[in-house]
Amino acid sequence: MRSTSYHAPFFPDGIHPIDADECARLLAIALERGGDYADLFFEYRAVGSYAFEEGILKSASKSVSLGLGVRVQLGDATGYAYTQDLAPEKMERVARIAGQIARQASPAVPPQPLTISTLPERYALSTCLLDEPGTKKRALLASACNTVLSIDPRIIKAEAGLTEAVREILVASSAGAFARDVQPMVRIGVRAIVEHEGKRRVGSSGGGGRTDLGYFDDHPIEAHAERAARQAITLLDARPAPAGEFDVVLAPGDSGILLHEAVGHGLEADFNRKGTSRYADRIGEKVASDLCTVVDDATLERGRGSVNVDDEGVVPTRVNLIESGTLRGYMHDRHSARHYGLEPTGNGRRESFASHPMPRMTNTYLLAGQDDPDDIVRSVSRGIYAKSFGGGQVDISNGDFVFSLTESYLIEDGKLTAPLTDVNLIGNGPEVLRRVNRLGHDFKVADGVWTCGKEGQSVPVGVGCPTVKIAGITVGGTRME
Repeated sequence: MRSTSYHAPFFPDGIHPIDADECARLLAIALERGGDYADLFFEYRAVGSYAFEEGILKSASKSVSLGLGVRVQLGDATGYAYTQDLAPEKMERVARIAGQIARQASPAVPPQPLTISTLPERYALSTCLLDEPGTKKRALLASACNTVLSIDPRIIKAEAGLTEAVREILVASSAGAFARDVQPMVRIGVRAIVEHEGKRRVGSSGGGGRTDLGYFDDHPIEAHAERAARQAITLLDARPAPAGEFDVVLAPGDSGILLHEAVGHGLEADFNRKGTSRYADRIGEKVASDLCTVVDDATLERGRGSVNVDDEGVVPTRVNLIESGTLRGYMHDRHSARHYGLEPTGNGRRESFASHPMPRMTNTYLLAGQDDPDDIVRSVSRGIYAKSFGGGQVDISNGDFVFSLTESYLIEDGKLTAPLTDVNLIGNGPEVLRRVNRLGHDFKVADGVWTCGKEGQSVPVGVGCPTVKIAGITVGGTRME
């Protein structure tokens, strides 16, 4: 974002200015006891949130955080310390604390001169959403709720929420990186609650990304409201899900979250470096159906997981993970890349200045095939059509997963018939990729709602996929077929 009204927070009145000279001084302090590598991560974050229901704005809040994290590495050992106080003596203190990891070491690897990085503009905006009047945001949420309530008299409640954020980072490293980025984020959510003949169902819709209110030009808030209402009303007629093994067809877009969880985490290099991933030491081996090509791509225009630079100062590119079923690589941060003797891929991410970086996904997706999506559904005599996903659990070491579906349908004789409730998909990520036997040409990136957790840290991510047919997944339902 190149805002006309947003001012860099690292130069406010009364705070010691942070520039290349100051960063070089702090890096030298961090490495004064020895060490292989050191970096500084400055972060400013402002977040606003709004919740609207029952005809009124129920809550509005804003929070601001500012701080510095310092990391020093010696071999596989890492020292990390952080502060919320950017006074020179406080920054020096955390630099020395992080550097204590190397107190038994030989002399440090000398820091390289800092070079200002030239970054791409994957989410350049003219204004900051936080600068927009609150009345605009309230009106947006009111319109969503009014639309939901107008659709059907059985809808008893409508809720809408908006979260807006701007994050500015400055990364400086002993490898010579010096990069600053300003990262916007918007997320909208709408819920509809319907009640009829003793049944209560909930429908939802959401989206966003690294954008501003212009998002709603292409994604009208009313469309989200209608989608949430339609889902809730449809679920009133849902029947209990069958149980057993069925062919499953994944809808394009949001279904990519199954790929993200069941396969993506196993391709993050730290799990492979430690030997805890099922994909460890398998580069060049067949790990999926020939139809499957999986990438992680931080370069998508305004994608929720997109970044101009990662949290270690590396400019990311698209990472080819699985190509035509063959494992080609992992997602690396600096630590894992050094272990493998490779260049980092720009997947070093962290939740905040108080967190250390690790390999994380950005936008992870399965590329399109050549099949007609309708033909894929018609090829299933009896199965499950998975349209929307809820929560799930995955064992990284073996890829076993359980996912709940928030919207799904029975497929009978090649047609979508009854909506289903209480559907769980149970399987193994690598095995599921081997069972992919049809891929649609309708690739879609999901609208931006997903947040990924790992080791207590959460970061925004994107997912995507075309229509996918999987030959046999265990469905946990309420009645056997």
